[in-house]
Amino acid sequence: MAGKTRKADTMPDLKEIETEMSQVRSKGRFRQALRGTFGTFIVVAALAVIIAFIFLPVLRITNGHNMEPGLQPGDIVILQKTDDVKTGDVCAFYFNNKLLLRRVIAREGDKVEIDEKGYVKVNGEFLEEDGYISEHALGQCDIDFPFRVPAGQLFVMGDNRDYALDSRATNFGCIAQDEIFGKPLARIYPFGSLTWYGL
Repeated sequence: MAGKTRKADTMPDLKEIETEMSQVRSKGRFRQALRGTFGTFIVVAALAVIIAFIFLPVLRITNGHNMEPGLQPGDIVILQKTDDVKTGDVCAFYFNNKLLLRRVIAREGDKVEIDEKGYVKVNGEFLEEDGYISEHALGQCDIDFPFRVPAGQLFVMGDNRDYALDSRATNFGCIAQDEIFGKPLARIYPFGSLTWYGL
């Protein structure tokens, strides 16, 4: 009995070749697009880190309850790097290798007085502080009043007056204007309490 002859492989037609080449080109374009997207993502992430580090550093509040009730431990704030701070601004500065936040109460040449209940006078006028402190207290205070702020210095206080260590204590003292690192621009965490402090 004669054996069956095997059918020879047929050559693909032009349409099949074009389909196959189209699929290969599609895969190549996809890989190229993926590489381009990944490269763009890396560049954008690197620029964001550089901008954040140089211009808008991020600070997490970890060192106690000095700025309560406005800023709580665990809050995350974006800082604007500047030494241009005004009376009433919260400023950031380094103290004992830690970045701290305190409120500017008085500037060079100003006369500061604090009574036994914790009410603050600057140049003979009581400060209106109800917007940022919860209660008045003399706190950790061992300086003599009236206190004249030295040249080039800032008198700073924490908003949690009974707890905060600040310019009322001689072991803390006033802060040099050129030691100011920046001031809060916005609180970004917790997400439900986003707060803009403005420029």
